[in-house]
Amino acid sequence: MLRSPWWRSGAALLAGALPALAFPAPSLWWFAYVALVPWLLLIRSAGTPRRAALDGWLGGAGYLLAVHQWLMPSLHVFIVILAALLGLLWAPWGLLVSRMLGGAPSGARAAAALIVVPCGWLMIEVGRSWEGLGGPWGLLGASQWQVPVALRVASVGAVWLVSLLVVAVNTAVALLLVTSRARTAAAVGIVVCALAVGAIWTWAPQPQQAGTARIAVVQPGVVGGPDSVERRFDRSERLTRTLAGRDLDLVVWGESSVGQDLSRRPDLTARIAKLSREVGADVLVNMDARQTGASGRTGIFKSAVLVGPDGLTGDRYDKMRLVPFGEYVPARSVLGWVTSVGRAAGEDRLRGTRQVVMSVPEPSRADRSTGSPTDVGASENRLRIGPLVCFESAFPDMSRRLTRDGAQLLIAQSSTSSFQHTWAPEQHASLGALRAAENGRPMVHATLTGISTAYGPQGARIGSPMGTDTSGAAVYDVPLARGTTLYVRLGDWPVHGALGVLAAFCAYEGVRSLRRRAPLEPVGPVSPTARTHGL
Repeated sequence: MLRSPWWRSGAALLAGALPALAFPAPSLWWFAYVALVPWLLLIRSAGTPRRAALDGWLGGAGYLLAVHQWLMPSLHVFIVILAALLGLLWAPWGLLVSRMLGGAPSGARAAAALIVVPCGWLMIEVGRSWEGLGGPWGLLGASQWQVPVALRVASVGAVWLVSLLVVAVNTAVALLLVTSRARTAAAVGIVVCALAVGAIWTWAPQPQQAGTARIAVVQPGVVGGPDSVERRFDRSERLTRTLAGRDLDLVVWGESSVGQDLSRRPDLTARIAKLSREVGADVLVNMDARQTGASGRTGIFKSAVLVGPDGLTGDRYDKMRLVPFGEYVPARSVLGWVTSVGRAAGEDRLRGTRQVVMSVPEPSRADRSTGSPTDVGASENRLRIGPLVCFESAFPDMSRRLTRDGAQLLIAQSSTSSFQHTWAPEQHASLGALRAAENGRPMVHATLTGISTAYGPQGARIGSPMGTDTSGAAVYDVPLARGTTLYVRLGDWPVHGALGVLAAFCAYEGVRSLRRRAPLEPVGPVSPTARTHGL
């Protein structure tokens, strides 16, 4: 059946789509460690480099379609075009897999495959993580968000190191099914991965708990129809009032919770300031409105704004990384037609220019979990928070930057109301676990319509999440931490290491190819050709 190019192409699409089952909502995290095996074996059986590249391309398109299938109602047929274009990133990987796994790989080639194939995959993830190509949504390592061991690995090398580990195990399993000469190397590779993970679990430094912050999240739920922005504000206001007397440090509203520029609407600002006085804590809201940004530009910004008992505190963060097509259309002069076939942005949002760490008053109190005095390293009893907006929580470097700038608590304000009853809300909420573990800082994920939740400094979920069917307010006692993880200290070292491995591999292959093509040089003097005469 696979001899037919059409059947084989369909098999490549299906094989590439299989890893999507490891992500929320199915959340079959264990499946990620074997999900690539059918795809790897299919590419291995390609008879030509062209077919291997085609299998890689089609599998990549299938992967993107499956992981982003919840975008279909918004982008319609254009999501297929995007998947086909971005799937081209996997074509070189198909060639790489064919080179390393094709034929009857020796033990040495199998051992090299365990390193080179995962590095090739990681370069694809890094490439498509550029905001203009859609950002780092659906990275394979992100499927391990609920696995404590994987979260510990993330604290060393971020989601990149987890992806390397997952692809290495898939490669080893595929090699176990290839030839007997490759099986020994594959088995040794699996053992080495297990030992490395064990060493990380045992010796990787982890931040120490240092007090607790009580954070409230207000989730108004789905509010549609006429005047939905005003009615959502009213519902958030009512829900916030129910938090009075809860001894809070901060109240967080979701993305686009305020549809007006508060600097031009003193009436709305006064209402939020009154809420702050009633609950005894600042309120972090999110404005989605035409306004003048911190850089002096005027347009539509999405801004995290802190409101205290006396009004605007002056703390403001303008969203920097925008969702392609959702918040702006790349190359609008060429791709503007997308707005006619889907729900792409009719007007481009403007982006901020720098990340911001905000400070909120934190009353001096005993640690609620241990009874000891709080000690979070903040001066004058102020809690330092690092806001992110929407899919910025998918970018490891942004939360790392906030942590290095002194943030003790990471906060993501989000709205996935356009994607209710899809996998998107659960996938988005799961990213908070990875960002928390990578940085050793707790993270609160606050949304308008769910899923809202919180994670501790090691990525473990705190309390109960508010689902997509919930309109309410939840309070989370969030453990704070001191110290830093290896990822915060060292940065994206797995990416640099993978790039070095691939550079060395390409150099080796280049030299090998040149030697193979070089003509044989004669050794010693050449004798004239003897002439013979037949009898």
